[in-house]
Amino acid sequence: MLSRHARRGVSVVAVQAALLASPGGVLAQSSAVLPPVTVDAPAAAKPKPRKPVVRPVAARTQSAKPARAGAAPAVAAEQGTGSAHASLDAPAAVTRYQLPQRSFSITAKEVDETINLKDPEDAVKYMPSLFVRKRNDGDNMAVLATRSWGLNSSSRTLIYYDDLLISALIGNNNTNASPKWNLISPEAIGRVDYLNGPFAAAYPGNSIGGVLLISSKMPDKPFAVAKETVSVMPWNQYGTKDTYVTSQASAAAGNRDGKLSWLVSANYLDSYQQPLTYTTSAAIPAGTTGAFPALNKQGVAANVLGTGILAHSQQTSGNIRLAYDVTAQVQATYSFGIWNNHQVSDPQTYLKSAATGAPTFAGLSGFATGKYVWDQTHVSNAVAIRSDTKGTYDFDLSASSYNYLQDIQLNPFTVTPTGVGYSQNGKITRMDGTNWQNADAKGIWRPFGYDGPHEVSFGLHGDRYRLESPVYASSVWYATGDTGTGTLYSQGQGETRTGAIWLQDAWRILPNLKLTLGGRFETWRAQDGFNVSTGTSAAGAITSIAAVQQPQLSSTNFSPKASLSFDPNRDWNITANFGQAYRYPTVMELYQNLTVGGVATIANPNLLPEQDLTGELNIERRWSDGRVRLTLFREHVDHAIISQTNLVTNPVTKVQTPTTVISNVDAIRLQGIELSADKDNVFVNGLQLFGSVTYVDSRILADAGWAGLDPLTNLPTAVVGKRVPYVPDWRAKFGVTYRPNDNWAYTIAARYSGKQYSTLDNTDRVSHVYGAFDNFFVVDLKVHYNATKNFAFDFGIDNLFNEQYFLFHPFPGRTFVLAGKYTF
Repeated sequence: MLSRHARRGVSVVAVQAALLASPGGVLAQSSAVLPPVTVDAPAAAKPKPRKPVVRPVAARTQSAKPARAGAAPAVAAEQGTGSAHASLDAPAAVTRYQLPQRSFSITAKEVDETINLKDPEDAVKYMPSLFVRKRNDGDNMAVLATRSWGLNSSSRTLIYYDDLLISALIGNNNTNASPKWNLISPEAIGRVDYLNGPFAAAYPGNSIGGVLLISSKMPDKPFAVAKETVSVMPWNQYGTKDTYVTSQASAAAGNRDGKLSWLVSANYLDSYQQPLTYTTSAAIPAGTTGAFPALNKQGVAANVLGTGILAHSQQTSGNIRLAYDVTAQVQATYSFGIWNNHQVSDPQTYLKSAATGAPTFAGLSGFATGKYVWDQTHVSNAVAIRSDTKGTYDFDLSASSYNYLQDIQLNPFTVTPTGVGYSQNGKITRMDGTNWQNADAKGIWRPFGYDGPHEVSFGLHGDRYRLESPVYASSVWYATGDTGTGTLYSQGQGETRTGAIWLQDAWRILPNLKLTLGGRFETWRAQDGFNVSTGTSAAGAITSIAAVQQPQLSSTNFSPKASLSFDPNRDWNITANFGQAYRYPTVMELYQNLTVGGVATIANPNLLPEQDLTGELNIERRWSDGRVRLTLFREHVDHAIISQTNLVTNPVTKVQTPTTVISNVDAIRLQGIELSADKDNVFVNGLQLFGSVTYVDSRILADAGWAGLDPLTNLPTAVVGKRVPYVPDWRAKFGVTYRPNDNWAYTIAARYSGKQYSTLDNTDRVSHVYGAFDNFFVVDLKVHYNATKNFAFDFGIDNLFNEQYFLFHPFPGRTFVLAGKYTF
């Protein structure tokens, strides 16, 4: 079978080998994670006639049978057109590769009508169990949390924009390894699909939280759209009272001309943000007033002295996607994207001198971590070629690359001894040179023809992730962005590589019974790990230095998958899924010792891979315009890689620094239930109800290496039986949309998240303080109006009742949203 593809000029081995070449052969290129397997439709006008596919008699007999009731649409490219409720149609990736996962979807039209969309990640706001840690409009550190994994688990989900992986699998955190949502223009989104769990052999172990597929709206006729969105948020917390405004312009245009179709999109965002961090201290500086006495989440004194990060961000992104029909059944695509961010943060002190009444930093260096200038320019490339014969064989070749062309943050080292000034010297934190690549070669073999009893899919995968993260000293902190003095304060670098081969057979035993079996064989390696760390004086002079060449790590694993799906009749489905997966340590978890946004992270170069075993049972009732699904799930993880962030107090200055430590936890278990529903025309025409509720019982089963102390009593604590950090017990969403006609849509929706802990020993005692992880209940409103065929207007309010809550950071309050869109 593979030799036949080779004779056709497709060498999957050569593709993988080229993309996994040594750094000397490929400039800072890295790994290969599976892009979404969507297939763009060929030209709608006068398609070329297809050659008839020659099949064995048995195959022709099977394909002649009528499609079973309730089956997914046969043509992957026509997703969203098969029912009265388009988002209930199976995603293109599911139908093409017979993926066993259950899915949730939303179309661009539904997003327009129901969601105050300011950033691409807003589109998943009301999907069951999902939550995006979006701290402000244009947040470049927004992590997707799923039903069993929390806000710092960026490498436990896979997020694709067409053929490009936007999950930054260089790390597993909610800072510099957050997904690259900002690369996407909201007006280019055509559909968003979420697939639950690690049940498909086609995806690596990073799918243990799920797979999110964002598809662009490739055109079959000329179109252009432009949208302006303004959001306004009044803010009053601690000593900061202000109004923060964000302006966003988004546009997209495209056309199809014969064999070539194209889509161009762009986005510009200008965002003033509420305080994202606060400067705290265990003691209030002598001779000052204005501090806010407070405790941290563990009940230790953490008096709020001023803001930390108080930022203004200006972001520009652009994308172009080209699709060319090589033949009537083979299409090649290419995508290029660029994103630029210029961000400036200027902290505000609440302290005043008791003697003079003048504002002062009181000599506290913590304010310097929130003062910065940050410039980023990232680029992405993705190429793919795939066939859609619906015959005996189809193939899918893809490769993508993401590169940090520029990523430089400038900070002063400390503050002046008195007043509100900063030291002349500083730090330059660089990540330019960091990059990753992904390559995949996949095939489909239908021995009995399209829609036959067996459909075998298979593939090869390769990826490479490279981290470059030096921090340099600079003599003038704001004027030496390129080189600094050349003296290193710290260095973190290294590389991980993964290669995989996978196989899956979707076997339709009976017309209403399908068994899917698969497996994924992977080999992983971490190499070139190198760290430099230094000791410094209070003024920034280096007093000691240590350099460590870290040991190489490797692992080889096999992950079996199984799924059984049964349709008792056309309205019901019962599916049981099982999947094992290995989530390998990321290069940042292994090698990056760094302070980002005032949060210091301590890497662990000896981490073991996570071994995840997940099972679920789905029972689903469908209508033409609705669905109810009940899911029971259980997940067991050995060697779970868990980080936790606590405030660490400097014994001399009493200033507190958030510090993150990373470790393997021997064993954890997560089990629960998820109930979701979505139905149109409830009671009256045009009235849609949607919602979900999820309960998770998460427990630490074993952690022999734990040696923690209670910060209040200084006595040893235990972790066995405690809840897993960052996983709330309850999540719930409920919404109503009323469409009295084609011109108006009114939506009110609510989101709730229950209690969650952020420490392994669950010593989070205090809620609603900086650093805590609170429960919250947020209500949103939106009115959508199609004024004419071309003009549409939106008015909305996010967080209607101005709920104030912390998920470590303070989250947005009541925000008013106005938008106008013109479609040409």
